[in-house]
Amino acid sequence: MDTKVREEEKLGEECGVFGIYDFNGGDVASTVYYGLFALQHRGQESCGIAVSDTAGPKGKVLSVREMGLLNENFTTETLEKLRGDIGVGHVRYSTAGSSTRENAQPLVLNYVKGTLGLAHNGNLINAGRLRHELEYTGAIFQTTIDSEVIAYHIARERLNSRTVEEAVRRAMCKIQGAYSLIIMSPRKLIGARDPYGFRPLCIGRRDNAYILASETCALDTIGAHFVRDVEPGEIVTISPDKGIESDRSMCLSKEKHGRCVFEYIYFARPDSRIDGVSVYDSRIMAGKFLAMDSPVEADLVVGVPESGNCAALGYSMQSGIPYGQAFVKNTYVGRTFIKPGQKSRESSVQVKLNAVREAVEGKRIIMIDDSIVRGTTSDRIVGMLREAGAREVHMRVSSPPFLWPCYFGTDVPAREQLIAHNRSVEEICKIIGADSLGYLRAERLDEIAGGLGICKGCFTGEYPIEPPTEDIRGEYEA
Repeated sequence: MDTKVREEEKLGEECGVFGIYDFNGGDVASTVYYGLFALQHRGQESCGIAVSDTAGPKGKVLSVREMGLLNENFTTETLEKLRGDIGVGHVRYSTAGSSTRENAQPLVLNYVKGTLGLAHNGNLINAGRLRHELEYTGAIFQTTIDSEVIAYHIARERLNSRTVEEAVRRAMCKIQGAYSLIIMSPRKLIGARDPYGFRPLCIGRRDNAYILASETCALDTIGAHFVRDVEPGEIVTISPDKGIESDRSMCLSKEKHGRCVFEYIYFARPDSRIDGVSVYDSRIMAGKFLAMDSPVEADLVVGVPESGNCAALGYSMQSGIPYGQAFVKNTYVGRTFIKPGQKSRESSVQVKLNAVREAVEGKRIIMIDDSIVRGTTSDRIVGMLREAGAREVHMRVSSPPFLWPCYFGTDVPAREQLIAHNRSVEEICKIIGADSLGYLRAERLDEIAGGLGICKGCFTGEYPIEPPTEDIRGEYEA
């Protein structure tokens, strides 16, 4: 387990998964690349693509998995070598565990029935126990991620199942936690979502090709149209013979669903729709609620790019206070930029953001951000506005205070590291140096998620599933 402390306090953007099956036999690698490119915000630590030719030798899979961003690792020449009409891809952010090439996805598993290519977004809460059980029956693991535990269980269940989708269903009976899966078998593309619906997954179509993706923005990027969302607990099987088949035997009642509300607050791109709800509309609504519940007199409303911008616009619309741009974001800063050392005067926040003095000097500013985790970044950004001449800085946050950790894939740390733990809003306000501070009220979360069943565990301590008795986050992570 890697106990590294992240320099940035921003939450990890989950992982992104993408799969496609072209029934006309066309090569799909470039489409997987562009689909993943639209999902790059969900993970910047590693990326991978695996493809297979359904008309070629059964079980032959070509794959590339590397550390870093897609455009750092995939060239036209690389993609041209990945010939196949069925493919799966992945971009990864590790929640706390080791970030190594071995842990990059998709995983490709060769076994007696052929091959499986698997991409996983989420985090299992019983991965440790299942892993030890497999190890004591002879399994040898190549990674430290729980995705390999899922792949092993599917492969083992396939030995006694009529179809690979039946093996997926049997494996789902054993694994617990958050997962959206895309599985590539020699002749089928399969998508599966955990019964609580923690992580999103949708279906698209372009001509005679079917797509599975974490977000609808990936469908727009490749010119596909949205078909529908995969329901929580549903298994969909895509094949030329039968099109889309559905198995809903694992589905729970809607009252038990527990979608991660942070998809709407921060993770997903604002041009995506998650389970029929517009992410953009959710963030506008959150900003409006902040203006209604935490009003303050000011001259300008600004957002912390990019995730705070929509909520800031909503606050402006509701309050009538003008919306403006107070920050310039360096769009060329990726995961590979050289982070300033502790002895360096350069702040990593200032490398990415800079305040516009002409926009804020002498003004009372309302600054909207999506969350405050440890408080270190908020402190620097508030100070940045003051140095640029802001007369007052009032911070508003489009989520409630973090009070509990997340065990289902979101990078919310242990309680002791959360600034809101055992502190009042007034105390937090003083620490970050703002003139006032207001959070989104927890009861507003249901409204911004369109009334869907959501998980509020990191805010309330009440989880859809009983959490593990010990903090296993990062030991076997997706």
